[in-house]
Amino acid sequence: MAGSSSTTKSASLNRSKIRPRPRSKFEFFKEGYKKYTNLDFGKSILIDPENTWVVATFLFICEVVINAAIILYRPYTEIDWVAYMEEVGGFLNGTLDYEELKGGTGPLVYPAGFVYVFSVLFLATGKGTNLFLAQWIFGLLYLALIYQVFRLYTRSKKVPPYALLFLTFTSYRVHSIFVLRLFNDPIAILFTYIAINAFMDGRWTLGSLMYSLAVSIKMNVLLYAPALLTIYLTQLNVFDAVVQLAVCGVLQCVLALPFLLVNPWSYISRSFDLGRVFFYEWTVNWKFLSEEIFLDRRFHLFLLLFHIGLLLVFVPSWIRYLRSYFRLEPFAKSLEGKVPLQIRNQLFLLPLFVSNFIGVACSRSLHYQFYIWYYHTLPFLLWSTKYSIKIKLCIFGIIELCWNVFPATPQSSFGLVLCHILILAGLWHYSRPQKDWRKLEFKNR
Repeated sequence: MAGSSSTTKSASLNRSKIRPRPRSKFEFFKEGYKKYTNLDFGKSILIDPENTWVVATFLFICEVVINAAIILYRPYTEIDWVAYMEEVGGFLNGTLDYEELKGGTGPLVYPAGFVYVFSVLFLATGKGTNLFLAQWIFGLLYLALIYQVFRLYTRSKKVPPYALLFLTFTSYRVHSIFVLRLFNDPIAILFTYIAINAFMDGRWTLGSLMYSLAVSIKMNVLLYAPALLTIYLTQLNVFDAVVQLAVCGVLQCVLALPFLLVNPWSYISRSFDLGRVFFYEWTVNWKFLSEEIFLDRRFHLFLLLFHIGLLLVFVPSWIRYLRSYFRLEPFAKSLEGKVPLQIRNQLFLLPLFVSNFIGVACSRSLHYQFYIWYYHTLPFLLWSTKYSIKIKLCIFGIIELCWNVFPATPQSSFGLVLCHILILAGLWHYSRPQKDWRKLEFKNR
């Protein structure tokens, strides 16, 4: 019996020393094939925000192909490019008085940053005559913008990856604004997204410089200012907040200095003209109103007051979000801070995107190129509401449809305004006080 027990222990010991048979290459690839080709894995790629980077990488490659195809196979449409070149041509010839800088569409009405950026394009494209080269430059600018956008979505993980598919594959209008129209709006928005990414990286001065540069290209970027001011005041001490405001202001003065020295009133009144009168025929959002109402100053005053009122309604929630953002910093920096980090990024982005959206919704007139002002923020805004997935996608689709109706009709304008109202209502409902920051959705699928 003793010998038998000893033999058993020896056999057991020998078996424990036997190494498992290594898998063959065929078995390895077979397991990988089963893992990555099943339906559950495909669903996780499209639904799980953790996989946003996978879809974003694929879509970035698609954007390269789409922009190249549009440039090569779709005809260029002249709208403002020639006027831009005429305006900066006068500057390059030595004219510094804004009253004298004019183009085929009228006087120069953009700040100094626009003049410098488009002067570079003027020189790079043979005085603006090489349109094909200009289109490729704008194609590269679009890729730079979409990289910044995808970086924001990848970091925040607010939106399921499949929502980004719509940004790429349903946005002919947005692509055409870049590579078929060559407007200044997309360049301003590019610098805006660079600034937002810099702020999220904690690079405050770089973010302030990029934001101020964006404003100097087109002043619509000021729509982000209420939220940005709230961010400065909640995330920085008083001295640092004043420093960042000074950075923004000093850059504006430095860029404008050559024009301010010649005719300061002309520069200020032209480049930051808040009372510009828009043509009724080009409005996208108010065609369901009569032209008389559209041009009525009382209607403009109502929109201004409504804009201010909406900001006052939303600011308390922004302060609450940003205070939570500040308190979550230690958790975000810890080894276990993955979820707090993405929640933290969501808390930072929402005030900025809502502030801009409020300004767009209350705009006295939206023209077709203005779609770029908020297009890439729409998925984030929609997934910050409590609407069902079907309603979110329906709102996004109707907005896209309305922006692609040319010329705008009363029906398309009304549909656009109605969608804006629904988003604002959904954002307000979402922004109501929560008992705990953890109530905010970690993954809204």
